Amino acid sequence: MDINPVTWVTMEASTPTHPDSNHSFLEEHFHFEKNIDSFGITLAFLYLVVCIVGLAGNCLVITAILKLDKMSSSTTVYLFNLALADGLFMVGLPFIASQFFQEWVFGNMACKVVMFLDGINQFTSVFCLTAISIDRYMALTNPLRFASWRTPRCAKVVSMTLWFLSFLTILPMAYHFTAHHGLCSPDFPTDTWSLGVLSYTFVIGFALPYSMMTISYTAMLVSLWSKHNHCSSPNDEGRRLEKQITKMVVAVVVVFGICWLPFYFVNFLSWSQKTFFFTYARAYELVVLLSYSWSCANPILYACLSDTFRNHFRTLLCPGVKSSSSMQSSVDRNDPNVTCVLDLQCVTFSNI
Repeated sequence: MDINPVTWVTMEASTPTHPDSNHSFLEEHFHFEKNIDSFGITLAFLYLVVCIVGLAGNCLVITAILKLDKMSSSTTVYLFNLALADGLFMVGLPFIASQFFQEWVFGNMACKVVMFLDGINQFTSVFCLTAISIDRYMALTNPLRFASWRTPRCAKVVSMTLWFLSFLTILPMAYHFTAHHGLCSPDFPTDTWSLGVLSYTFVIGFALPYSMMTISYTAMLVSLWSKHNHCSSPNDEGRRLEKQITKMVVAVVVVFGICWLPFYFVNFLSWSQKTFFFTYARAYELVVLLSYSWSCANPILYACLSDTFRNHFRTLLCPGVKSSSSMQSSVDRNDPNVTCVLDLQCVTFSNI
């Protein structure tokens, strides 16, 4: 069966794919034959682009938060940890992507370390994104009531807890990561184990976080529109900020779903139909790439939809072009991902 850019000749029935390490684990016995073609070259180029953009973009976000914002709010603490997890997620990409083009040549220990860290960073990224959605909901609905929960110190404790939870989440699978027959992958004893792990990671790594994000952002938008309707004469700034925060919320939820849902869908389909992977292997390679693309999507969303991060990026990349003197305080007003003001006479959302 020709699965470019390498040929995997199967000896037994295939096993399903595993979501945490973002790669397939095939049957127990197979071998590789190099067969680089235009698709393989294109895929390698796309992996390179995702890796470079993801690393550069998230490093830029980390620098902006540390140098310009100095993690002065709960939201920027979560954004810092999100960017850190996404950046580290990109570090393991070249190792994992190399399996599409050659045998795993880095040894068994490197396999365990790369896949283990890959899983931790993946889960931490999703958990931080969920924490941001809850933080935004608290800031909008009742900022005074939740003020004690939204301090930078509290956010740092929550972030450390999320990293630890990611460690615990991936720990049950860590023992099963192994490199044999030229492939670094989890080696589970039965198909039942494989389905259990796939379902476990789908629920914890996608279904629950995505549901919580959707609920939080939906409630936030409902509250936003409700406050808007109660305003006697909302100003133009209020309308602009309302539109910006709506765009940001919709973009985050939609892009997250687009990047991760196809990946899990293909994994479950591969498990239920054993021949699916080998028939649509190229499609699988693309959804793996799509799942990694999420980690480089966040900086792009910030640059396109957030005034504050746009100003921060401009300050870092073009130091000769000075931003507004009130840029630091613009975090309080102009960032749709951080806070918004509909009408100063009607409602003021809390400072992050």
